Amino acid sequence: MSDTRPSVLFVCVHNAGRSQMAAGWLRHLAGDAVEVRSAGSEPADRINPAAVEAMREVGIDITDRVPAKLTWDAARESDVIVTMGCGDACPVFPGKRYEDWRLDDPAGRGVDAVRPIRDAIRTRVEKLLTELDIGP
Repeated sequence: MSDTRPSVLFVCVHNAGRSQMAAGWLRHLAGDAVEVRSAGSEPADRINPAAVEAMREVGIDITDRVPAKLTWDAARESDVIVTMGCGDACPVFPGKRYEDWRLDDPAGRGVDAVRPIRDAIRTRVEKLLTELDIGP
């Protein structure tokens, strides 16, 4: 594979809120400069509607995303793995860069409660881009 872009995997339990918003921000801010993946240890049936609405408010459409099961291959093939509340359910691979972003779980919350989570994720994604030497 000749792809030299860094690859980032966002992981949370249901892959329906935090990880999907993070992936949406990274795609939006980095364009094609980064390969973006997201997954969950126990994926939900659909994306959290409040997360979809919160992202829509900032011009990012995640309605076509589907929660995905975390696989060993996705983790192994990623350069950076960002976990968000999945605890011991997230696998650890030696030699990978890991970050654990402690963020409130948007599950079951309305859009008013999800907005601050969305904004905190943007701040962290921007920092990650700077660390990867890819400016937003």
